[in-house]
Amino acid sequence: MNTAPRITLDPHVCGGRPCIRGLRIRVTDLLEMLAAGATQAEILADFPYLEAADIAAALAFAAHQTDHPILRVA
Repeated sequence: MNTAPRITLDPHVCGGRPCIRGLRIRVTDLLEMLAAGATQAEILADFPYLEAADIAAALAFAAHQTDHPILRVA
């Protein structure tokens, strides 16, 4: 999934943290809501300017950020 158009980084918005489409909704905000048990439908109802693809992009972005190579010392 290409999250680039949906996840934006702007030093003038939320201190440069990853946000959804330049809105002041941080990726971490969506992740925290989901972790607290909010459903996608509840989030979309509470934030009508968000789209289901925004939530999917936030999850994909987070998954990509946690995937890092393991370096082994020889």
